[in-house]
Amino acid sequence: MNLGGYGCIILPNFLAFSRDSGMDASILLVGSDAFRLALLRLLSELNAFAIEVAPTLQEAIPLIQAQQPDLLVIQGDQPGSLSLCEQVKSQSRLAWIYCFVLRDAAPSSEEGSQLETLTASQSHGTGETMVQRARKQAEALAAGADAYLELPLTPEAAHQAGWRSLISAQIQAGLRQVRNYRELIRANDVLSAIALLDPLTELNNRRAFEWELPRQIQNARERGGLISLIMLDVDHFKSINDTYGHLIGDRALKVLAARLRHNLRFYDTPFRYGGEEFVIILNETGAQEAAMIANRLCQIINAQSFAIDETLNLTITVSIGAATLQSEDDPKGISLLQRADDRLLRAKSLGRNRVVSS
Repeated sequence: MNLGGYGCIILPNFLAFSRDSGMDASILLVGSDAFRLALLRLLSELNAFAIEVAPTLQEAIPLIQAQQPDLLVIQGDQPGSLSLCEQVKSQSRLAWIYCFVLRDAAPSSEEGSQLETLTASQSHGTGETMVQRARKQAEALAAGADAYLELPLTPEAAHQAGWRSLISAQIQAGLRQVRNYRELIRANDVLSAIALLDPLTELNNRRAFEWELPRQIQNARERGGLISLIMLDVDHFKSINDTYGHLIGDRALKVLAARLRHNLRFYDTPFRYGGEEFVIILNETGAQEAAMIANRLCQIINAQSFAIDETLNLTITVSIGAATLQSEDDPKGISLLQRADDRLLRAKSLGRNRVVSS
């Protein structure tokens, strides 16, 4: 096993590293050859791990950025080891990584190689030694380390049960923290998806639109692209509810949403803005093309009746207002949306079932 550089080491009995392949976690060991060799035997006895190794802090940084390991085990004797913890914890996308600083505290000949002797020396040693060790631990925790240990990192000490149990306990604590983080992220993703989805039409809702429009405007302006909006309203929708009931009205909105999805380009995004109003973000689309898309949608919706059930077909029309982003528009898109809404109102005042784009 060559540990001179850095790369991926798959421990025995495991095939390959993947967060979805059954591996419990990934670990990055940062330290000298002796440091890594002292830990590899122990880690091979624990749960499934994929291990990356980096001899220096400089080589560890790009690995952390690219791979985002679950656990980071750092040799505390290396200069700058605590600054690596600080860098990781200062970045929100990396701060969840469990940082474990492990410092070599090889026992003296008088203390022997037994961990119990080391523990006794820590408890009954000189006041200066205890203060120094406490200061080192405080510095590590202040730098963002989740755990700090001083243990003898020698091949002989690595065979001792007490040495292994302490390291194993910290690794397992890190695993629990990582698993809790993942479960929280999954739960938040589900809640976010629910919060941004309209349950009736299964389109994104107004909250999602108000979040997405400023982002799309910023992207368009950064790359010098175009962006347009279509605002669409179902004509005389109240009469559908009054005549057939709200369940039929809901069914009509679901059919309309499906028709919109099937007749838009893959990079256009429809939203249910509220009630019977819909808004569509048209990426890379100028005023002329936006007007063409709006007119095509208006014709498609009017041309084919809506099959509500086996006995009821409804003829539905829509009014549409279209607007294109201008240099003077605000970054949130309020003025852009207002122009599209004003043109929608004009389309309705001109008799409905039409498009106004200028």
